[in-house]
Amino acid sequence: MVLVKNKLEKNVDFTVWEKIKRSRESYILLAPFMLIFALLTILPMLSAIGLSFTSFNMLEIPRFIGLQNYQRMLLDDPIFFKVVKNTIVFAFITGSISYILSFLFAWLINETGRALRTVLTVLFYIPVLAGNIYFVWAFLFSSDSYGVVNGFLIQMNIIKEPIGWLIDQNMIMPSLVVVQLWMSLGTGFLAFIAGFQSMDRSLFEAGAIDGVRNRSQELWYITIPSMSNQLLFSAVMQIAASFGVSTVIVFLAGFPTTQYSADTVVTYIMDIGTTRFEMGYACTIAVFLFALMFLTNFIITGALRKFSTD
Repeated sequence: MVLVKNKLEKNVDFTVWEKIKRSRESYILLAPFMLIFALLTILPMLSAIGLSFTSFNMLEIPRFIGLQNYQRMLLDDPIFFKVVKNTIVFAFITGSISYILSFLFAWLINETGRALRTVLTVLFYIPVLAGNIYFVWAFLFSSDSYGVVNGFLIQMNIIKEPIGWLIDQNMIMPSLVVVQLWMSLGTGFLAFIAGFQSMDRSLFEAGAIDGVRNRSQELWYITIPSMSNQLLFSAVMQIAASFGVSTVIVFLAGFPTTQYSADTVVTYIMDIGTTRFEMGYACTIAVFLFALMFLTNFIITGALRKFSTD
């Protein structure tokens, strides 16, 4: 009777409210998280959208000005396009390279023994755990001859004068990209490690029967299609991290950087909002960044879903 009842229930089209009632225990368990998410994420996001149409200096009541902030952003602010370009460069270089490196390192580590795998995972994840150790990189990229990089290059007769790695407009971006790549093996890397560990080993046996002969073929025909969830999760996390680069820039290159040569949209929002107190315009730029991240996430996750189904 129970089996018959369950089969009949599967064939019934329930309304949304009926589905909620039937799964009320799950919704009760989700309620605390959803409440915190609404208060700390959704509400601030909606507030930022509303404030983007106002002139707000944090001291006076916001004054509605319509689309003037958006007009200023798109037509009258040359710095905005400069920081957008910097953000896209950061996202494209650090995001894509670190995403590929996270997957490759996780795959190589997974091929080792359990003890060595644990040690290597910790070693690769240490930059994330270390947190604020930018003073080490500041010493390495010091602009005088006492800097480690400059001292080494001068000693090897590669350069004659010290290079201002974090001052020179032409060198700030490459220097910061190197540091960001070193720190980029984060949550996505751990997700790949977990994905490799949870794979069904019978798939490799079936692949061997079907003609898969080496590791590269296993990777392309079995591993990657079987890790679609981890690929999507890591892509989302990497997009958020690459578009949100700010701390490394502030600590190493200043706030703002020389002629905004390495500033991103996030640091520009900080400059506009916390230094100039133009919160309405800062919210306008934040809305643009949200739309850019949403569009990028939509395109990349859609491509990954299509790849995994194919």
